[in-house]
Amino acid sequence: MSHLRRIEWALALGAVVVFVGCQGAPPRDDSVFLAHQPRSILVLPPLDRTLEPAASYGALETITRPLAEQGYYVFPVALVDAMMRENGLPTPDEMHAVPLPKLAEIFAPDAVLYLTVHEWGTSYQVVNSATTVTLEGRLVDADTGLDLWAGRATAVKSSGNGGGGLAGLLADALVTQISSSVYDPTPEVARVATDRLLVDPSVGLLIGPRHPEFGEAKR
Repeated sequence: MSHLRRIEWALALGAVVVFVGCQGAPPRDDSVFLAHQPRSILVLPPLDRTLEPAASYGALETITRPLAEQGYYVFPVALVDAMMRENGLPTPDEMHAVPLPKLAEIFAPDAVLYLTVHEWGTSYQVVNSATTVTLEGRLVDADTGLDLWAGRATAVKSSGNGGGGLAGLLADALVTQISSSVYDPTPEVARVATDRLLVDPSVGLLIGPRHPEFGEAKR
């Protein structure tokens, strides 16, 4: 087997492994969520577990729309961030360390959404490039401290899907790297990851009281 043939075979095998690994999600249990149905959600700036300075606030910009469309009042994220900074909490890590009773006293939300960014940005390999965003979230009841919901989602925009064998893969990766220097696809990928995290019926939040279908047939 030639060297080029081995590379193409390894790429094909890798795609199969990724596909198989996505199967078998366990059934969800929303009983605690339904017992403490929140109406309003306070979102803290996400923790950044990447090396990208834009990750935390880039992800924060994608949160309000899907939560509002799911039927929840969302405290204005920019105002929450500014208020906490003005009170001596300049980083997301410090904001996440504020005791839940203190957040409840100041903002009076029904629930607090804690987010973490695990992957953010574009990586380049020899024959492929991939823009990846991975978000993790945990929704906590502000009165009891109970976890109402938790989820994790990843979105990937990858080059190397065209034809032409190895030469086509190399060309796609080169074009993506050049175009990414002008246009950053990460915010677009982040919006997809956020929608998967918060809206996808298999892992996302149940619809809230402001949703037009709230009280009708459950999803």
